[in-house]
Amino acid sequence: MLSKVYGSAVFGVEAQTITCEVNVDKGVGYHLVGLPDNAIKESNYRIAAALLNNGYKIPGKKITLNLAPADLRKEGSAYDMTLALGILTASGQIKSENLEKYVIMGELSLDGSLQPIKGALPIAIKAQEEGFEGFILPNQNAKEAAIVGDLKVYGVKNISEVIEFFDKGTPLEETIIDTRAEFYKSLDFPEFDFSDVKGQESIKRCMEIAAAGGHNVILIGPPGAGKTMLAKRLPSILPPMTLHEALETTKIHSVVGRVKNTGLMSQRPFRSPHHTISDVALVGGGSYPQPGEISLSHNGVLFLDELPEFKRGVLEVLRQPLEDREVTISRARFTVTYPSSFMLVASMNPSPGGYFNDPDAPVTSSPAEMQRYLGKISGPLLDRIDIHIEVTPVPFEKLSEDRKGEGSVEIRKRVTKAREVQTRRFATLENVHYNAQMNTKQIREYCQLDAPSKALLKNAMERLNLSARAYDRILKVARTIADLENASEVNGNHIGEAIQYRSLDREGWLG
Repeated sequence: MLSKVYGSAVFGVEAQTITCEVNVDKGVGYHLVGLPDNAIKESNYRIAAALLNNGYKIPGKKITLNLAPADLRKEGSAYDMTLALGILTASGQIKSENLEKYVIMGELSLDGSLQPIKGALPIAIKAQEEGFEGFILPNQNAKEAAIVGDLKVYGVKNISEVIEFFDKGTPLEETIIDTRAEFYKSLDFPEFDFSDVKGQESIKRCMEIAAAGGHNVILIGPPGAGKTMLAKRLPSILPPMTLHEALETTKIHSVVGRVKNTGLMSQRPFRSPHHTISDVALVGGGSYPQPGEISLSHNGVLFLDELPEFKRGVLEVLRQPLEDREVTISRARFTVTYPSSFMLVASMNPSPGGYFNDPDAPVTSSPAEMQRYLGKISGPLLDRIDIHIEVTPVPFEKLSEDRKGEGSVEIRKRVTKAREVQTRRFATLENVHYNAQMNTKQIREYCQLDAPSKALLKNAMERLNLSARAYDRILKVARTIADLENASEVNGNHIGEAIQYRSLDREGWLG
């Protein structure tokens, strides 16, 4: 007897429906085909124990299981429940009337209980698109999958519940989530707040500009000046995620199994990888390509602490995703594209010893050591960072005062207003939502300068020996400063402030 049960495979951030065909015939043997990986090949041991512990068994006959389409590689242990139900229906142990209406996924424990799976959200989206009535999966993933409308989602704890649902009609409890209510309810006050930061008013201003225009920023200063503290608080002043952004972000985190039992992610991600990270871990990849840190920080912040300590090859792979806002991983048989529209925040000491330019600290690094240290960051990568800012240590008077600084909520209101101006400006453009995403043509259109502003910019370009890309960055930052002031035109004051934030280009810094 032949039976068909539907599962799903995730490639990139998209899912593809997999048909698990099971045929039970005369003879002896267990044959699993359709390019399964080792985790799927081992499933027969888990399935046999789980069925036995729930009063069923794998029949002692010839069982052929095919995962179609057979030329696609399948991975992971999430097909256990799919294959188990196929075996039970093909051997006539349970009824199979409504089986084709559902996508069924889940990893089995030996007692029949279910372990969570990866990629529940992309699978649910695909199931809804293809017209399936419902999705049966482990209880731990139910909220995540229930984000998708027009699809019944059933979270189960044990395979016995699923068997009784199909065989005896025992109803399963449907997981229902009001996505919008859940999303807006969880926009609470941030854990890290800018009011905790003492002094550093100019750096706070710089972070506000970066958040308002989505600009990349590098903080340069000695140890203990507050670089990491400021970076950790940046997500708290970014505008709240839209429902579309939240869905996109949740999808990526779902693929790697990082969505907690909360459904939709509403907080912008903040990723801070260690400097020993490999280029594959940062960009994504592997034999079954998985998203890397830059995709996990999509719609949020990627913080690289102590930038020169990262391997140069790792930093160089950042260049293309920073420009294209997506990363493509190619393998011989398929290509996967992950979105990676993130804000890069980097921090570094000005020298290996950490105290260059500090008159009170001893000079512990020679000019050659400093050149080698700063040389780890290539010019093209620095050019892709819009704002360079020097962070100086906070004096004792500021540290010890009781007055609290301006909180993240107030700053976020100004940032959100500036973003709204940009949203209206770029309403007709498909892939541009804020100033940092403008290309050269859009910069020429929206950042027109009067004669004095042009002269000021020309002088700065010549003196600081800036590249053409740095010229574009200055104009983008100036446009953001104008948006924060609700000014329709970019003027000399905006250009002057934007030039300040490029003064740490390598030539200027070492000069």
